[in-house]
Amino acid sequence: MPQTIALVDDDKNILTSVSMTLEAEGFKVTTYKDGAEALEGLEQKPVDLAILDIKMPRMDGMELLDKLRRKSNLPVIFLTSKDDEIDEMLGLRMGADDYIKKPFSQRLLIERIRTVLRSRKLAARDAANDGDSESLIKRGDLTMDEARHLCTWGGKEVNLTVTEFLLLLSLATRPGHVKSRDQLIDAAYGEHIYIDDRTIDSHIKRLRRKFKDIDSDFSEIETLYGVGYRYRGN
Repeated sequence: MPQTIALVDDDKNILTSVSMTLEAEGFKVTTYKDGAEALEGLEQKPVDLAILDIKMPRMDGMELLDKLRRKSNLPVIFLTSKDDEIDEMLGLRMGADDYIKKPFSQRLLIERIRTVLRSRKLAARDAANDGDSESLIKRGDLTMDEARHLCTWGGKEVNLTVTEFLLLLSLATRPGHVKSRDQLIDAAYGEHIYIDDRTIDSHIKRLRRKFKDIDSDFSEIETLYGVGYRYRGN
């Protein structure tokens, strides 16, 4: 059966265009114009994943996510025009899976949806099997659980978006091996998705900042100017 996506945004153009794209990809779509309408609708008709705009009338995306998390573990992707890491960190701690900033590529959104759904499916399978050590990567103080989308440094959880997690996973899987920006784009976004190189640089900068918030001496992600990045840890 096709998976159902809830799209919540007060922009009618986004509701129409994104719905058409999702349906063309085989998803069923339910749309809501604000958080209050979505909360009522999602209680009556559960979905497989929700895409929430942050800034909406009556009830914004943050408040909607907070109310949803009291009752369910529904996968959530935020759409946001804000470039505010406070909002991002708050949303991740509340249980959002990823962020996409407006304006966005609809092809990229499709890939993010599939990645989040796949990640949740792996996590559910892992839980049913009472854990799977093969999903764990340990590099010194770094531990990454791919099935649970969990990252810790020195035992402390690091809140990462799906994109950040996939970038770090690509680097940490082969420590000491240099990954070009194109290779990192493929790892985080999938092949045939055009992303400006500077986007990868921005993600790496945010990754470092999140780890430095926990450990000011963190220096495991190295930049090789003109080449790419590598993870130093063993």
